[in-house]
Formats: sequence, C-alpha cells, structure tokens
Amino acid sequence: MADFDPRAAKRAERQVLVMLGLSALGTIFFIVAYFAVPLDGTFATLQVSNITLGLGLGFGIFFIGTAAVHLAKTLMPDTEMFDERHPQRGTKEERDDAAAIMVQSGQESGLGRRPFILGGLVGAAALAPLPAVVLLRDLGPLPGDALAETLWDEGVRLALDPSAEPILASDVTLGSVFHVIPENLYESDHFLDEKAKAAVLIMRVDPDVVEYDEDRVGWDVDGIYAFSKICTHVGCPVALYEQQTHHLLCPCHQSTFDLTQHCKVIFGPAKRALPQLPISVDDEGYLVAQSDFLEPPGPSYWERG
Repeated sequence: MADFDPRAAKRAERQVLVMLGLSALGTIFFIVAYFAVPLDGTFATLQVSNITLGLGLGFGIFFIGTAAVHLAKTLMPDTEMFDERHPQRGTKEERDDAAAIMVQSGQESGLGRRPFILGGLVGAAALAPLPAVVLLRDLGPLPGDALAETLWDEGVRLALDPSAEPILASDVTLGSVFHVIPENLYESDHFLDEKAKAAVLIMRVDPDVVEYDEDRVGWDVDGIYAFSKICTHVGCPVALYEQQTHHLLCPCHQSTFDLTQHCKVIFGPAKRALPQLPISVDDEGYLVAQSDFLEPPGPSYWERG
C-alpha cells in the first residue's frame, strides 16, 4: 500500500523507526544490565544476570531483523525481475545496465528520501556489535597464577563438601572416601570459582598397597591420601572410587587413575596424574593441608609451565 498511499508509507516508516529504536534500547539495556547486576556467586544473581542479558541481546538482534523485514515488505517495491545467467562475462553494455539496476534499486528503496530511517538503521546497526565487545572484554586479562593457586595453604583444615565441617582423622576409616573442600571456602568472594580448583577427594587405604615414593614421604596420614578431584583431561569431577581396585574414575570420558600409583593415569584420554595434596593432622586431630598443591590442578593450559 505504501506505493500508492502516502499515509501508509508514513505509517510503515514510523513502524520501522520504532523497531530500530527498540533494537537500540535492547542493546543499551544489555550493556547496562551487564554492569548493573552484581554477581555475588549465588545462583539467584546468576539467573537474574542471564535473563537480563538474554532479553537485552534478544531485543537488540530481533528488532533489527523485524525492521529489515518490515522495510522490505512495506516500503520497497516487490516487482520480480530476472535475467538469464550466462557463463561468460557480460558485455560493457550489460555491465552498465547492471550498475544502472543497482542504482535504480537504491533509489526505489526510498532510503535516500527517508533520512530518519537511514539514520535509525545506521544507529541500530552500529550499536548491535557492542554486546560482543562487552563479552569479549571478559577474555582478559591473562590469568597469571590464578589457575595454579588454590585456597589450600599450610594449616587449612579439610572439610566436608558441602557442609564445610572439619574432618577428624579418626573418622576416616579404612576403605572410606570423602568429598572435601577447604574449610574457608565460603569466606571467598568467588567460592564457586575457588571450589572448581580446590575440590579434593580423600581416601584411606592400607599404606602397604601404595607404591613407595621418596618425594612424597609424609604427604599422607596413616594411609589417608588426598588428591585433586578435578580431572586433568577437561576438568570433570573425578567422583567415582572403586574400593577393591583403588581406582578413581572420571565419568565424563572414563579416564582412570590408580591410587596405589599416586593416581597415575592407567586408562583414558587424561595425560597427567591427579595432583596430590600434602596433608597432616593438627593438635586437635583434624586433617589439615601442609601447603597448596605443588602443581596446578585440572586440565593443562599454555601458561602451566
């Protein structure tokens, strides 16, 4: 109708402008929400952040698309044109005709006569890449020592996951297994990130079944061994312990680690043994760390060294 009714053309023009404006508002809302919604490590704030970012990004992209479709359907001519396709390059006259058709198409689109739509389209398209720029900002800076250092340190008590109750050495019976976190985990500002590095499994076995290693003398407490729970393949939790064989199994890709060989890989895609956490007992009988891991836990990365 816009080809015959100036009022319909104006109405369609306003509708396209509104859509482009909504796209710009969506992009701005995304950026504001990214900085305005605090992430305190809880799932509630994470959910609010995901919803607001998703709505902003969705509006920004969706309304650019709807504006383009509405512009094409209401303001651009819908006359079908076709030309036979030739395998050889066209003559100069044919190329001139093609260039004239392109110029004519631009004129018929009406964007030259509708500077507000052209300005709105440029503005919305210019803002659309900003969410990607904001998200790419999270790729830096380089992690430095953050991936190699955990909350484990001399004297930090081993605690049950998730209650954070400290563990008495006398409570760890032969054949038992405990899922362990540092006692001070929930005092961290980013405890989920810290847990992803510091999660540990402790098991008690007969010390005689474990291969003797001079470099690890004194790292266990009467057969209680502590190893990183984070698989050295892609970081899945190694949460399955086979009591009879003393094997730890990663359920993601079936990497298998032998506790009797200080969690050396005996099957699967993992290439490194699970890092061992040196432990001892404090004056009250609680299990404590002697230090942090002596090698970075989890999968390998370029700066591992």
